[in-house]
Amino acid sequence: MIAIINYKAGNLASVSNALERLGAPHVITSELDALESADAIIFPGVGHAQAAMQSLHENNLAGWLRQTKKPLLGICLGMQLFFESSDEGDTECLGIIPGRLRLFDNANVKVPHMGWNHFSSVGNHPLLAGIDEKDYFYYVHGYYAPVTEYTIATCHYDAGFSSVVARDNFTGVQFHPEKSGANGVKLLQNFLEFAGAQTGPKNKLII
Repeated sequence: MIAIINYKAGNLASVSNALERLGAPHVITSELDALESADAIIFPGVGHAQAAMQSLHENNLAGWLRQTKKPLLGICLGMQLFFESSDEGDTECLGIIPGRLRLFDNANVKVPHMGWNHFSSVGNHPLLAGIDEKDYFYYVHGYYAPVTEYTIATCHYDAGFSSVVARDNFTGVQFHPEKSGANGVKLLQNFLEFAGAQTGPKNKLII
């Protein structure tokens, strides 16, 4: 069973639909008991970092996320919240990965970075099995994560940034796999395999 974290800042419906197409049983939840019983976690996110962190704290999820050992995939803002802090609202984030999120501020590029882009470099990780630099994914973000020792793929827009990160059980992608066609489906399937989650008949619950 996959748990999609519902903290009022996620693109829940499209992620749920993508898992349904893969036949992956999943639950949309903010309940700690349901998260603890899940095999793996998907942590989507859209919107403002400060509001998202406030919602995580209000739902007692921030501390749980920092300490969980379950396989976890952060998507877009979900990945960004892995980092220590953000210029967006001068926000303290989860601190799982070192670094601070910065705003694209070059007058020669449009903000947010919106549309299809590909990796500039790709490291070796099960999340990226069968995926290479020529494969395009869909991005929508105004802030970007720095390149660190936990970066396994980079992308370039105004600056080079972390497109995919991995640290222990935590994996994250800046793009939206659920909106990235066949390449996104491949990445989600890779995560399910990385997590050891079993796909099968649809089993979605709203808690």
